[in-house]
Amino acid sequence: MSINGVGQNYYQNNVTVTKSSKSVNNTEETSGMRELSEAEEMAAFKKEFYAELERIPRDRTIANVAVNISEEAFKNMKDDPKYREQMLSVIRRDMTGSVAPAPDCSLVITVGATAKDYRADGWSVNNDSEFYARSQDSFYKKTSEKKDRQKELLEEYLEKRAQAKKQQQEMLNEKIAKMELEKSRLSQSWSSERQMAKVADAYDANVMMETVAGSASLLG
Repeated sequence: MSINGVGQNYYQNNVTVTKSSKSVNNTEETSGMRELSEAEEMAAFKKEFYAELERIPRDRTIANVAVNISEEAFKNMKDDPKYREQMLSVIRRDMTGSVAPAPDCSLVITVGATAKDYRADGWSVNNDSEFYARSQDSFYKKTSEKKDRQKELLEEYLEKRAQAKKQQQEMLNEKIAKMELEKSRLSQSWSSERQMAKVADAYDANVMMETVAGSASLLG
């Protein structure tokens, strides 16, 4: 296994500690240290690889870029320096080259276990939903600050519009509730007036009948 850069320092330090470690359960401790060393080696390798990606300039046509790397790809690159250099080379080629559709596009690079698994996909920034969906858990991701700010402004606008719409709906519901209450009040009032009118009509009719009856009695 070939180890370079920061990973080599991690490896040498942990091997030294492992060799000098002595106890009754020496075999178990050595095995435990080796597992910890491998995890730290991989963490160091990933950190170093990230730094390599950070040094690659983006072509002016690339507004957003993301690099997805599988764990198997990391292991193979760590074990095989030639494969590591090959992947860095093609990533550098795609990140520094003009990408269609120009002038602004989003690029997602995928690094797999073998060279044939490598791929690079590009989209117009007008279809960034595809980019953000594919780059959620990317190992490396850089986006245009201008585009990010535009996205923030759009999100703020949509949030404010949603709040305004909610307030308008609440005001409309309140207005409808008041209208229904007033309608109910008028309906009750109208019903009372009709009942009072019936009572008044009945009273007038009764008075008239009594008057007619009284007149007939006097004439008789």
